[in-house]
Amino acid sequence: MDLILLFKAVLMGIVEGVTEFLPVSSTGHLILAGSLLGFTDATYKSAKLFEIVIQAGAIVAVVLVYWQRVRETIRGVGKGDRKQVRFALNVLIGFLPAAVLGVLFNTAIKARLFNAPVVATTFILGGLIILWAERRPPATVRIHSVDEMTPLDALKIGFAQSLALVPGTSRSGATIIGGMLFGLSRQAATDFSFFLAIPTLIGASVYSLWKQRGALSSADLPVLGVGTFVSFVVAWAVVRWLLRYISTHTFVPFAWYRIAFGIVVLATAYFGLVTWAD
Repeated sequence: MDLILLFKAVLMGIVEGVTEFLPVSSTGHLILAGSLLGFTDATYKSAKLFEIVIQAGAIVAVVLVYWQRVRETIRGVGKGDRKQVRFALNVLIGFLPAAVLGVLFNTAIKARLFNAPVVATTFILGGLIILWAERRPPATVRIHSVDEMTPLDALKIGFAQSLALVPGTSRSGATIIGGMLFGLSRQAATDFSFFLAIPTLIGASVYSLWKQRGALSSADLPVLGVGTFVSFVVAWAVVRWLLRYISTHTFVPFAWYRIAFGIVVLATAYFGLVTWAD
């Protein structure tokens, strides 16, 4: 067993768990962390597959945190409860834009946009958008709970989520900030972002696993298992922390982090200090 490879899997699992639900882009961080650690397809043939599989840990974490509502929704839909059916339909509507666009453009996006300059640029642009959204005059909050959302609200957030197909944008950042701009409270936007993550991450993982099923072998199981478990533990802690954080704080610190990190990546690439792999 390659202990160095397992150690890299632990570090990548930490990166996934920390960044998946924060507005900082997990995909962008995984691309950059993989480049720094030498954890790429050039050094480990299943690196891209690994990044897909360990999302399962983050999915389980958010389901666990929101388990009571998830269970209520499943039971309610089965019994025809109008409130739960409406909520489930809103999640489905929010999921569809990114799903359709992802299937249509996934290959082209990965071929052209999965590189350090693009990630760094979207880090910076995303940070500037968060600063603008947080510092603009407070918008009228129409929706204080996910149960008050309409299908149109869900569709708008779904299109916002589709922006995260570009690496470095941040799925959670796009949906939370987008939700706030569309009239959701910070809490409602965050809750819907987390609920929307469940079908989105499951769909993306299943689709990508199917396309890369030939790359999976039994020899990869220890590395995949370690990365997924670490991702789950860290993501569970981060989600619980973020739900407490947003009750009294804004997302401005994350915006400045994105801008600073993006500048560092561009500067190190420009001056040849770091050779960032795609």
